[in-house]
Amino acid sequence: MTEAITEYRNENTKDIDLLSTIDMVRKMNEEDTIVAKVVGDEAPNIAVAIDIIAKAFLKGGRLFYFGAGTSGRLGILDASECPPTFSVDSSMVQGRIAGGKDAMLYAVEGAEDNFESGREDAEILTDKDVCVVISASGNPKYLLGVLEKADEKGCATIAVTCNSKGAIATEAGHVICAEVGPEVIAGSSRLKAGTAQKMILNMLSTGSMIKIGKTYENFMIDLKAVNEKLKDRAIRIVSQIAEVSHSDALASLLKCNWEIKTAIIMQKMKLDTDSARLELRKHGGVLRKLIKAEETAV
Repeated sequence: MTEAITEYRNENTKDIDLLSTIDMVRKMNEEDTIVAKVVGDEAPNIAVAIDIIAKAFLKGGRLFYFGAGTSGRLGILDASECPPTFSVDSSMVQGRIAGGKDAMLYAVEGAEDNFESGREDAEILTDKDVCVVISASGNPKYLLGVLEKADEKGCATIAVTCNSKGAIATEAGHVICAEVGPEVIAGSSRLKAGTAQKMILNMLSTGSMIKIGKTYENFMIDLKAVNEKLKDRAIRIVSQIAEVSHSDALASLLKCNWEIKTAIIMQKMKLDTDSARLELRKHGGVLRKLIKAEETAV
């Protein structure tokens, strides 16, 4: 197997162990500035992936992230933040890591080399879902097993990698490849590669949620107001979109169990809770569509 780019030695950091702490930090930051540019270059491929995922969501499909080590942890992190951010069911976006739950906290030796384990973990996929495999090197056999099973299931596949020559870049249906170059510490792909993957996953989940109406403008209208900080945010969102006082926004939120979209419609259309919920259902729960329809009617 050809050596992955992620294993190359970075000529710019050969003397990093001799540098002062501040120069070490600056050297690492200098390397990190490469990441945003490389991810930006992949914008067209990221956009295609977002559209694939959004279409799957609208048809009742789910998004699954699969990865090993750092990549697997990043996938699980992104998946776990979707329910509180967008009020979606925890089954809608899920993460799987080679080696199972223990691998979230501890290294599970050999897990990424287990082809059959990948096939087994991917058994959950259906032809409605989207399977995203994540790997800096692009070569874990675990992910090749996932991709093989996904193909058998008729599931759309997307690879997120930092190595265009990696195996998953060949096997996946769509590829996002952010080649960030050699790491500060050779082979430590939790650094630049990990940052690139985190940025890309942020875009995939957030972008697809925006596409299915989980935001209004840049407001987080489907968040779950489960603590004081989020309740305060919910009040401000309702107040700004409905153009009412904070006290009026709070009154509506208290009546509808802190459902932000419902509270907005209660205020804008002067409706009770049940009527506001009904209007939202008529428009697929998409606030933008309902507000546009109301403005057109007026």
